Amino acid sequence: MLNLQTPLCKLLHIEYPVIQAGMAGAATADLVAAVSSAGALGTLGAAYMTPKEIRNNIRAIREHTDKPFAVNMFAVRMEDNWEGMEQAQQVLNRFRADLGIVDTAERSTAQMFEEQFQVLLDENVPVLSTAFGLLTKGHMAEAKEKGIRIIAMVTTVNEAVQAEEAGADVIVAQGSDAGGHRGTFNIREHPDGANIGTFSLVPQIADHVTVPVVAAGGIMDGRGLVAALALGASGIQAGTVFLPTEESIAHWAYKQQLLTSTEESTVITKSFSGRPARGIRNKFIVEFERFAKPLGFPSQHTLTTDIRKAAALQNNPEYMSLWAGQGIRMLQKRTNISATEIVDAMIKEAKEILE
Repeated sequence: MLNLQTPLCKLLHIEYPVIQAGMAGAATADLVAAVSSAGALGTLGAAYMTPKEIRNNIRAIREHTDKPFAVNMFAVRMEDNWEGMEQAQQVLNRFRADLGIVDTAERSTAQMFEEQFQVLLDENVPVLSTAFGLLTKGHMAEAKEKGIRIIAMVTTVNEAVQAEEAGADVIVAQGSDAGGHRGTFNIREHPDGANIGTFSLVPQIADHVTVPVVAAGGIMDGRGLVAALALGASGIQAGTVFLPTEESIAHWAYKQQLLTSTEESTVITKSFSGRPARGIRNKFIVEFERFAKPLGFPSQHTLTTDIRKAAALQNNPEYMSLWAGQGIRMLQKRTNISATEIVDAMIKEAKEILE
């Protein structure tokens, strides 16, 4: 019989088998603390934060809750490749002209992982989650020595097997429904990500690993949680549903787009960062993909930062990266709501279905 007290709960010392996704740029201390206080696992989206920002956010989380939380990082080398920049800049400069700005983009991506990782060790975070790959053997050993639980995001069975062999304690099976970046390890092999649907991916991964599996992608409520458990998952990871909440620092214009879009609104694009990611189609995506090819990650992300920042200052969603999953229409019934209410509603609905 299905039960909400799963092995994931025992392993991570949480009340409910729900993980809030990292969502760099939206998931900071207030959201993380609210989710963890509600009995789920909040996750700090730290991939683009400086070491100082990470430390400050971790300490702020601990000021608001004594419950476990996670910190999410990119497990990939941030190596720039500026091939194709001239063509890309021709299009990006048109966007800058529309926004009334001149080119102020950086020409190098900060290499901060070692310093970021050291902060996680120093602060002895309870859980570390990774995207785009796995920790090196050395980093894995250091984290394990500190007693840190490791969550690895994967998009195929082969990646899941690699993650378990590398020492991951939990595996997040990220389906093609999921918003934001594809967690696929090898983008050369899968240029648009290994886009396997969530409920096709979960049971196949569950059949091939022994550690708890967490379903991610398009899950917005208690129905999705129960469905994931029925397919062999030990819990779910949800991101999009937490973006419009009171505690999320996502831009208000971004939140408005989330609440007025449907399952037909999202596309997978490399235009903002150079890695495939699912977001709401807007002018930036349509025009860039029509006239240029993106640089690789992280160079494309670095090159478009000034445009995204200007768009936010001008409340212009046409030039923002509006990451969102395919369950987006279900947000329309969850307006003006807190992260705690999201968790409570999800668990209440799941319990009613199970009963």
